[in-house]
Amino acid sequence: MTSRKSELLDLEKDIPTTPEDIRALRENRPKVGEDWLNQLTRVSQQIPNLEEIIRKRRTFEGCEPFEL
Repeated sequence: MTSRKSELLDLEKDIPTTPEDIRALRENRPKVGEDWLNQLTRVSQQIPNLEEIIRKRRTFEGCEPFEL
């Protein structure tokens, strides 16, 4: 089986977009701002029983030390 050499995607040619598409993508892109810690806190509050999950997670206790 042979395959063609893969080429980079040419966004101007291969994916036609309208100015409205570009505007919508820019308006709805994820924004990371100075308030990232509060965003992370809000996301973590959506996980039920997060503290219990953290307490029950597996650790490396009892495993032999790792050396490079």
